[in-house]
Amino acid sequence: MRQTAHVSADAWTSVVTVVTLVSALSLAAWLWLLFARGFFWRTDVRLPALEEPGVWPPVCVVVPARDEAAVLSSSLPSLLAQDYPGRAEVFLIDDGSTDGTGELACELARRHEGLPLTVASPGEPPAGWTGKLWAVRHGIGLARTREPEYLLLTDADIAHAPDSLRALVSAAGTGGFDVVSQMARLRVDSVWERLVVPAFVYFFAQLYPFRWIGGGRAGSRRQRATRTAAAAGGCVLLRADAAERARIPDAIRHAVIDDVALARAVKGAGGRVWLGLADRVDSVRPYPRLHDLWRMVSRSAYAQLRHNPLVLAGTVLGLALVYLVPPAAVLVGAATGQGATAALGAAAWLVMAGTYLPMLRYYRQPLWLAPLLPFTAFLYLLMTVDSAVLHYRGRGAAWKGRTYARPDAVPEEGRAG
Repeated sequence: MRQTAHVSADAWTSVVTVVTLVSALSLAAWLWLLFARGFFWRTDVRLPALEEPGVWPPVCVVVPARDEAAVLSSSLPSLLAQDYPGRAEVFLIDDGSTDGTGELACELARRHEGLPLTVASPGEPPAGWTGKLWAVRHGIGLARTREPEYLLLTDADIAHAPDSLRALVSAAGTGGFDVVSQMARLRVDSVWERLVVPAFVYFFAQLYPFRWIGGGRAGSRRQRATRTAAAAGGCVLLRADAAERARIPDAIRHAVIDDVALARAVKGAGGRVWLGLADRVDSVRPYPRLHDLWRMVSRSAYAQLRHNPLVLAGTVLGLALVYLVPPAAVLVGAATGQGATAALGAAAWLVMAGTYLPMLRYYRQPLWLAPLLPFTAFLYLLMTVDSAVLHYRGRGAAWKGRTYARPDAVPEEGRAG
């Protein structure tokens, strides 16, 4: 009995020692993230200083839309009402909708004066075209007949302030950017939206620090900035000649995460890319249930990991180390009276929560949500694993009722998007 108790005590001591070492590693990781990851946690990367051009360049707005009747009344009028001094036109590409999206768009254009609207349909996409890119290709083709200098690619659920287009064009001209993209402010009305949505943008910024994206041209000395490229698909102003050089969207037709692929293609072709948070560009799409948010993330999370099981395993371990170890260390330290273990875990948790506060402020959410970030990260870990499970079950990534089991897969109709 005494020997068994002695062995059990030794085993428990070993567990506590391991937890202490891992919590120290977690704290070191957070200190690195705090200071060496492009200050990803800051939310002050907004549109660059604006200088309005003497002559406003022509712009065509391309809106891919598939079964968007539920949100179109809240978004499309904001595009038609753009206060843009130059020539601008909107092309809504109705990608096989069954809910009357195209008809509603025409009705909204009749009711709201403003920019001219063209509604067109591209037909069914050929094999190898994922998501909304086939509709985007059709829209860009129509837009090029108007010889625009810029293309604004924006989703059907995005509402723009009246000066959004002129601000984007001014920023592109002032900064010499080929892509100016804004991360639209997502809706945070339901309990699950408040818990999950700010973290979604926080994690995105951690993967693609905004300060690294807006750096020098490809091949410049700012190598780190050159390697980092991303955009937010809901609001992308793209210079038309840069789109031609980068062969957008044909060159990225297989991409599931098309906005990041677009930015990489443009930057790889020698262009400059800028991405920041939006002040007056908002998503009107609701995600009231956890299921809705889960589907939004899991449909493409494994594609982000290049469908690589080893990268998936590393991601799961990394999420556990960075987000789950700190609260676990606090609990183990408190239960065993190991103050060093609890202190290391608490320090890492404190840094984690502190880096999350700016995003909560940006989303106007209560700051007490910051300590709950480990729980939200655990949800994202499960969503990522679920995305891999869906991939290996043949369901793969999805968009609006079309699923893609592989990058070159033929779309299957009728599954959840």
